[in-house]
Amino acid sequence: MTDISIFWFRRDLRLEDNIGLSEALQSGNKVIPIFIFDTDILDQLEDKNDRRVDYIHQVLEKINADLKKSGACLQTYHGRPLEIFNKLEKEYNLKSVYCSRDYEPAAIKRDAEIKEFLQTKGIEFSEHKDQVVFEKNEVTKDNSEPYTVYTPYSKKWKKNLKPEDLQSREIKNENFHQSDFNNILSLKEIGFSKTDLHFEIPKLDSGIIDYYDKNRDFPALDATTHLGIALRFGTISIRKCVKFALEHNETWLNELIWREFFMQILFHFPKVVKRCFKEKYENIPWRNNEKEFEKWCKGETGYPIVDAGMRQLNETGQMHNRVRMIVASFLTKHLLIDWRWGEAYFAKKLLDYDLSANNGNWQWAAGCGCDAAPYFRVFNPDEQTKKFDKDLKYTKKWNSDFEKSIFNDRIVDHAFARNRALEAYKKGLNEYNGN
Repeated sequence: MTDISIFWFRRDLRLEDNIGLSEALQSGNKVIPIFIFDTDILDQLEDKNDRRVDYIHQVLEKINADLKKSGACLQTYHGRPLEIFNKLEKEYNLKSVYCSRDYEPAAIKRDAEIKEFLQTKGIEFSEHKDQVVFEKNEVTKDNSEPYTVYTPYSKKWKKNLKPEDLQSREIKNENFHQSDFNNILSLKEIGFSKTDLHFEIPKLDSGIIDYYDKNRDFPALDATTHLGIALRFGTISIRKCVKFALEHNETWLNELIWREFFMQILFHFPKVVKRCFKEKYENIPWRNNEKEFEKWCKGETGYPIVDAGMRQLNETGQMHNRVRMIVASFLTKHLLIDWRWGEAYFAKKLLDYDLSANNGNWQWAAGCGCDAAPYFRVFNPDEQTKKFDKDLKYTKKWNSDFEKSIFNDRIVDHAFARNRALEAYKKGLNEYNGN
């Protein structure tokens, strides 16, 4: 039997500049690329019309079509990864499994189980850094402790960066295992349905990125890159993005570094998945009014820009970055609803949902994160509108009845809500301090 190496696609859904795939193709064995529709993940998705699953599916169809040109085929499976590898080990003369490293707690646990199983069979499990430029302990303080504040982290990140960190990896197509072509599993076969999403190959647009620092805060301009989902699923290389950012715009580079900052926070402090980074904020007396939460979810708070943002999210799975900050501040400060409620809602809805960034940004908004906005910063939605959407172009686009909501049905008065939030936060912090 032919010696086989498997390359397991996960958050690196591309054939170009894929480090793990490149390593597999240089292993000396014939390589079978696979993707597992992981039921441990998919079973948690309530909406079976999920655009993210459709996005992945369309990407995999493209990868499979490209592999066909090399006489290869993408093998797709539906189930629990450990069970799938149990079958693959019996089916092939399997020597090694290659993949890109993941940093989320659940993924780390999954990979440890698979590595242990493969080792009992004498099969190598080979993980590679691909979705970040720097991982784990590669950017730390001088005493080797992880950074918990962004600015010094970003300075060290830039200082450590070398040209070889951004070198693109060549993919040698001739080393794929040759096999009959098969279509990947259909959406129906994995329990999902087609959506209105259309996958396009992600592109770096200098027309947007050159002016990113000037335009990114104005939602009506729609002047952000829309590459969040591409970076989330690895349909574009982070190395390619960083090289482009270095040539075009430092502000966008800083955003890419924020992404890695939150990833290393999650890796070093996995407790943040369920708890405040700053433990003292666990004592905040959240109101958690379910009716008010439902109004926030539906975009019915009476604050036009908040409602516009939530309606955009519900309709499209997207929300402008500035508006994300406004709606998150509103939920946690105006309504005193636990940031974890908002984080979970975003996790259900956002196309570019990424645990580390979603968690980090929600904790930032609530004031309880590692590098958080101070708790006493409470965004005034009306002032934010004047500053970033003064002509109401964004608000009108996503909130058709905004004129009515300016004068009626406000869920809470801003001044009252601000004072209530400050008192609640003070009370929670005082209790933690034993006062």
